[in-house]
Amino acid sequence: MKKSLLWFILFFGVLICHAQSQRFELNWTASKLFSTANNEIELPYFDAQNFNFSIEKGITYTALFDAKFEINEESAEITQIESVSVPISDLKDLKQSSIPNEVQLNVSNVKTRGNLLVSVEISAFFKDNGVIKKVKNFTISYKRAISQRRARSQPTLQSSVLNTGQWVRFQVDTTGVYKLNKSFFNTLGINTSNTNPKNIKIFGHGGKSLPLVNNQTIAYDLIENAVQFIGEDDGVFNNEDYLLFYAVGPKSYNQENNSHINPYSDKAFYYVQISEGNGLRMNAAVNPAGPAQTQFSTFHDYKFVESDEYNIAQMGRRWFGHRFYFENARSFNFVFSNLVPQSPLRLKVYATAVAESNTTLEIKANGSVVDNLSFAAIDNGILATEDFFNGEINSSSDALTIDLNYNNNGNPSAIGYLDYVSVEAERALASLGQQFQFKHNDMATLGGVGEFEISNASGIAQVWDVTDPYNPKYYENSEAASDFKFKTSLGTEKIFHTVTSADLYTPVQVTNKAVTNQDLKGSIFLNQQQQFEDIDYLIITPQFLQNQAEQLADINREQNNLTVKVVTLESIYMEFSSGMQDIAGVRNFVKYVYDNASSPNTRLKYLCLFGDASFDYKNRISIKNNIVPSWYSMNSFSLTNSFISDDFYGMMDENEGGMDNFNKLDIAVGRILAETPQRAQQMIDKIKSYYSEDAFGSWRNNFLLISDDVDKLSDKTLQQTTDNVAEDVKQSKPFLNIIKIHADSYQQQTSSGGDRYPQVNEAIFDALEVGAIAVNYFGHGGEDGLALERIFDKINAQELNNPNKLNCFVTLTCEYTKFDNPLRVTAGEYLYWNENGGAISLISTTRQIFISVGVQFTTTLGQYLFNYNNTPNLSMGEALRLTKNDPNVTNNTQRRLVFFIGDPALKLPLAEPDIIVTKINDEDISTTNQELQALSAAKIEGYVADSQGAILSGYSGTLTATIFDKNNQRSTLGNDGTRENNELIIMDFEAMGEVIFRGQVSVENGTFEINFIVPRDIIIPVGNGKISLYSKTENQLKDQRGHNFDIKIGGVNLDAPVDNTGPTIQLFMNDESFVSGGITNENPTLLAKLFDENGINTASGVGHDIVATIDGDETNPFILNDYYVADEDTYQSGALSYPFRNLSPGLHTLTLKAWDVYNNASTKEIQFVVFDQNQSLELKNVLNYPNPFINYTEFWFNHNSSGTLNVSIQIFTVSGKLIKTINTQTNTGNGTSSLSRDITWDGYDDFGNKIGKGVYVYKLNVSSPLTGLKSEKIEKLVIL
Repeated sequence: MKKSLLWFILFFGVLICHAQSQRFELNWTASKLFSTANNEIELPYFDAQNFNFSIEKGITYTALFDAKFEINEESAEITQIESVSVPISDLKDLKQSSIPNEVQLNVSNVKTRGNLLVSVEISAFFKDNGVIKKVKNFTISYKRAISQRRARSQPTLQSSVLNTGQWVRFQVDTTGVYKLNKSFFNTLGINTSNTNPKNIKIFGHGGKSLPLVNNQTIAYDLIENAVQFIGEDDGVFNNEDYLLFYAVGPKSYNQENNSHINPYSDKAFYYVQISEGNGLRMNAAVNPAGPAQTQFSTFHDYKFVESDEYNIAQMGRRWFGHRFYFENARSFNFVFSNLVPQSPLRLKVYATAVAESNTTLEIKANGSVVDNLSFAAIDNGILATEDFFNGEINSSSDALTIDLNYNNNGNPSAIGYLDYVSVEAERALASLGQQFQFKHNDMATLGGVGEFEISNASGIAQVWDVTDPYNPKYYENSEAASDFKFKTSLGTEKIFHTVTSADLYTPVQVTNKAVTNQDLKGSIFLNQQQQFEDIDYLIITPQFLQNQAEQLADINREQNNLTVKVVTLESIYMEFSSGMQDIAGVRNFVKYVYDNASSPNTRLKYLCLFGDASFDYKNRISIKNNIVPSWYSMNSFSLTNSFISDDFYGMMDENEGGMDNFNKLDIAVGRILAETPQRAQQMIDKIKSYYSEDAFGSWRNNFLLISDDVDKLSDKTLQQTTDNVAEDVKQSKPFLNIIKIHADSYQQQTSSGGDRYPQVNEAIFDALEVGAIAVNYFGHGGEDGLALERIFDKINAQELNNPNKLNCFVTLTCEYTKFDNPLRVTAGEYLYWNENGGAISLISTTRQIFISVGVQFTTTLGQYLFNYNNTPNLSMGEALRLTKNDPNVTNNTQRRLVFFIGDPALKLPLAEPDIIVTKINDEDISTTNQELQALSAAKIEGYVADSQGAILSGYSGTLTATIFDKNNQRSTLGNDGTRENNELIIMDFEAMGEVIFRGQVSVENGTFEINFIVPRDIIIPVGNGKISLYSKTENQLKDQRGHNFDIKIGGVNLDAPVDNTGPTIQLFMNDESFVSGGITNENPTLLAKLFDENGINTASGVGHDIVATIDGDETNPFILNDYYVADEDTYQSGALSYPFRNLSPGLHTLTLKAWDVYNNASTKEIQFVVFDQNQSLELKNVLNYPNPFINYTEFWFNHNSSGTLNVSIQIFTVSGKLIKTINTQTNTGNGTSSLSRDITWDGYDDFGNKIGKGVYVYKLNVSSPLTGLKSEKIEKLVIL
């Protein structure tokens, strides 16, 4: 047994110590163009899934591999590398400044919900003694990690300190030692007469922003700070007693931000707790034994100038202060008393410039030129350029003046900005009568014991070691020695602070000083029965949106059976970041929930950030939309690399949080864009409608894809990738009807505003309003809409009218949803906010994305969004998470700029299988040779099946059948004349055939029968069409889908009966009560009811479409085939509903022409008068019916409002006496009706008495709560 154990120990030790290796190959290819809508750069290139480019790092090779175990990251090293020198010309547009002087390797363990991989990143180019080389292949070695030696940052489940005791808080604005006396405690609301000072405790993180990386988190709760309480020993708070403690203010250097200013808050809060038990008190520092090897009579002082007034590009987390514009010279004065002669000073100057030509900034120190910073001209999506000086200077005096002179090189529009100036100087360690902080830079590099000696120290009572700011240690100058000495161990950097009774700081009072007890940590997992329950879904919201967030939680509890918790930002800040806004505090709370699940399989899955965000954390700009803050990159100038990302909140592993490329998503994160309760309620109402009965329909079988045209050669891949995705989805989900709108397959037109595609715009509107579960656009675009030709702009996004047919809108285009700039609302936001439809969610970009990245992302997203593997349907947010973690996407940093806007638990509303077709014209569909010929009768039979394919005999419902003709072979047109190898770029593609029938039939006992006449306009050659089926139940809200490709369509029935009569047509506007000549608003809905003995033609034969024209304008027809649906259980009659947009005020004549399947035509006209509902509120056809009446009448009137109206009807005697007032509102139903007929009266007065017979006068007053417009009419009524 002992031998076996020894063998195991030796074997396991060999496994740990033995180095493993992995080889990587860079498969270099030809250079590649990286294009956005407005910029294009050419770069050296290799395999797409390993290629990554950023402004900071240049080109890097990144790969993931499975090491089978967690590795020791520090042990990883390059053991072999093959490289080759390259000429400068081969770098193309790669800047040499991004190439490091040596190969840089970064190896990290990567986990995604527990799945372990290893990430390797290496600089693809490096400089070898000035010679630029590129890496061809390399090998790394690594060792297995010893898990015990890794510091764990996982928080444990426990209650918060805020759970008990009396709590109040105060504010500090400066780092240093603060004095809290009895009077101050009294003003905080503490009854000091009944308080034992030993029970007073101080808590807080201080004003420095919390660490971004998970394993650097110090605590997941408020931290108790060690303090001194003078006079507490007697247990009585006497008048002369006071508390001293060390506080960290909001301004101190933070390397993560390269800034001295907390980016999230200008306020630092500390808390006072009164509770049982003694508070944490400071201990005396221990003077090391033995003599000191090093004496310190000097220290390094640090001063800076920095302010945060300007965010130059309105993105990124860097803000700038002093501006060089009209005034191009600035001076900054520093005084370092008792400066050590001959000791160099460390000067840092960080600055940036916005100029279209090269500019410079001259730096002088006490009149001597130190350096000239150079700023390159802005180009290629870089909105500003920067430079810095970090070096040593000399000063012969204590006073130092730094002069900065910006040279715009004659360009008056050039602007320079100062980030900060800082100076570190060595001074004699002597007190000047005020508290001060000191350190010596040599401490970390020395060993043994060091001794500090402070001169002129008689006023210094103590020196505190504040290296750990939460637990200072003190050295006592008990004898008030003028030369005070203390010893400390060396080898690490330490910071000290003097305590001078004549200079103690006083905290700042706050208005909301009382702090309510709370316990997020202890209560978050408790259900209503106070039992532990794992959390699936977390919603984080500000208090003022909590009501709407709770509604979202209820939706997901009911619809998705998820355990959901709603938590306010304010409570998170209070418990996790000392009451200050801090994104790391929010992330730490999310991680607390994630890590404390009962098992890895039950960890948090979804996170919803409920509220808008802004590039301005501190609400300095005019529109203050910083509601739920997001993460911003340090890069603040690049349209392609300056990221905003909510991914930060979903990265839960120890080494994650810095947003390095190896950080992977563990949680699906989404955001509800809402800045007011009203907006939030509108978004919640849309989500409710998404699950409502009205949202069930055959549109759920449609998927729409849109591609940009080919303006330049690199755009070729836009339409090809879109078509590839369409074919992939069709292969995986054949029941879906794939609708392709390739812009270049339509005729481009030239207008005064540039090239346009009006037919594409119409096609997009039609497809969206008919309905599609998802829309995929790939191409150029921006904040104002899709494509340079504006095929769907921000105005269109607001005009879209598709209620209950809400889609997931996927746009891999530049900045379509750059929601974090409140000063410019984007098309994506308008589409999401559209109250009459729009999108239920967006998978969209917030910055400019390279086409090549878009290709990878679009292709990969499809397999998760549409679940190619046929596993349980993923939510949209989870599909995006998996896409970002997929090997084809995850190595590219631009994945960060793709957001999920909406509820991350939403799923595409794919109906359940299956609906099976069994017969065509009474013959088995799998064996029949029957062809559906033009003008022949067709009968299709089938049944609704369960998951095993058996008939659901108890099933009843309504089935919608759409019969498609054979697929069409089409080609793009090459509108822009773009050529490749001197040939016009043309793409051939396959489009769905025309709809030859769309109607509804009843399903009884699981079976159905469809009958129709095949239109004359089918394509005559015989081929396979498609049957698309959708059914929904009546008794229990469920839906099913099915399809069949066995149907053969073609040929002509030469024995068809004769029919020379066209269809009958009835036309209405907004509702069926409309009378020709009536009034509407500028967005009326056409209602048409059609009948024909043989059915209506929708097969789009040449000139045989259902067409509407307005005022005889045949150059702008409205093709309405896709809007027509036959009535249930008949092919002879049907209806269509089409929403018009932005019609001009005045009288209009609408003409509708429709054809039957025999191609007999009929025409019908209707007139209507448009009044702009925002200009006037018009009333027409005011009457009561019946009139005269005995005990019941209805008040009718037409109006031109699309919204709810406030209505008041006052009824008078002919002598003018008011006898009855009726106050109500119009019921607009679907929001389009222009007729109100819901107001009734029984003939009784306001006192409940029956009115006598006779003639009466009534006054109708109508007002719009949206526009404030009013209108009134007076009419007569008669009571019998």
